[in-house]
Amino acid sequence: MVNGIPWTADAQAKLKNIPYFVRAQARKRIEDVARELAAEQVTADLVDQVRLDLGQ
Repeated sequence: MVNGIPWTADAQAKLKNIPYFVRAQARKRIEDVARELAAEQVTADLVDQVRLDLGQ
């Protein structure tokens, strides 16, 4: 679990692939989107979706 919302192992692995200097911002944005979608957990697909939305 990262910051109160559960993350799958795959999602955590994808987060580690995000450059360290933007990782905290990306984590916050991903969790914000997960809450907006009422997701029960952060999945690898959600991480990919947010990365695409951010243009990465």
